[in-house]
Amino acid sequence: MRITRNTQEKLQTILKDQGYSIRYEKGNFKGGYCVVQAQKMIIINKFHPLESKIGTLAEIIRDLEIDESALTPDQIKLVAQCKAEVA
Repeated sequence: MRITRNTQEKLQTILKDQGYSIRYEKGNFKGGYCVVQAQKMIIINKFHPLESKIGTLAEIIRDLEIDESALTPDQIKLVAQCKAEVA
């Protein structure tokens, strides 16, 4: 997977289409996902390098059950690529 802002945006779009809100915050953490009062949230450390941000988004996609019926063929390929990568 290429490490570009475009890849980051594509991964974000997939997760947003699954009902997750994505926030970039400062702090001493890597990033992850949770459900708070029925709201699905993903928090990413905004000071981490792009490679780390993309890695965290890809890791979340690997962990989640993604509903592929709402995705485009290109998005389905990207999800498959994320799931094929070793953590």
